Amino acid sequence: MKKIDLAQAPVRVGTAYPPPYDAQCRERKRLRLGLAAGLKQLGVNQLRLPPGQWSSQRHWHHASEEFVMVLEGEVVLVTDAGEEVLRAGDCAGFRAGDPDGHHLQNRSDREAVVLEVGTNPPNDVGEYPDIDLRALPDGYVRKDGTRYGPR
Repeated sequence: MKKIDLAQAPVRVGTAYPPPYDAQCRERKRLRLGLAAGLKQLGVNQLRLPPGQWSSQRHWHHASEEFVMVLEGEVVLVTDAGEEVLRAGDCAGFRAGDPDGHHLQNRSDREAVVLEVGTNPPNDVGEYPDIDLRALPDGYVRKDGTRYGPR
């Protein structure tokens, strides 16, 4: 059977970001649908974002492409161009290698639910333009290359 049993799908609550960069993402919850389906090249998550929480720190990827669609509620998409409110049915996409950092913030008073889809290329690197952080395949480093610790 191919239907995903949502009750059996892996769940990730919080973040692996090192302190202090973890604070805004501690309560986010991802239902890992792509993993539940056995997908290797595509990540698919149902993100539940409580009020006041962020989807991530603002970032961009060298090799991975990302797509988001708001299913319920409202979030603010923050990019280099500024801020845009996304509501249920609104979508956004982010090309690999485009150095326009992005993330979602829930500034509303109710939970937002977002579908996240992204490619999973090997050896991708994530850049965080606003903070002293880079994501390498084997963990987080500061921009000078000093390790934060294993992922």
